Amino acid sequence: MQGQPIRDAARSGVLRECGFEIVPFIEDCEITMDCLFCKIIAKEIPADIVFENDSFLAFRDANPQAPTHILLIPKKHVAGIHEVDETDDMQGLMQTVAQIAREEGVETAGYRVVINSGRHGGQTVDHLHVHILGGRTMTWPPG
Repeated sequence: MQGQPIRDAARSGVLRECGFEIVPFIEDCEITMDCLFCKIIAKEIPADIVFENDSFLAFRDANPQAPTHILLIPKKHVAGIHEVDETDDMQGLMQTVAQIAREEGVETAGYRVVINSGRHGGQTVDHLHVHILGGRTMTWPPG
């Protein structure tokens, strides 16, 4: 298991004693450190984080396409929707989308939820992510 030595060192306290900030791990979760979103989860890359719990992290998109444009990602590295299996909490993901929409004030007027999949689908980062867009009228068809 690729992340096991790091996980063991974090649990033992060795990294904290050496001055490293410890990011909580999800049990049996692999973080792929060449992934942009995994680096955001590990706090190696700054982001405007609006929500975080043990399973998910949400942050404002660096290139917003609407007044409210938030990306919600699972902390477990899943390359895309094609890799989701029964162990992934998709119900929790969707409940978190609704919670963020409420907290951002776009629930009543409406908002769009987008998951891009693959190159032709517009996925630019190989880590499952949900776009939550609101604050303006959306048009159809999209892009």
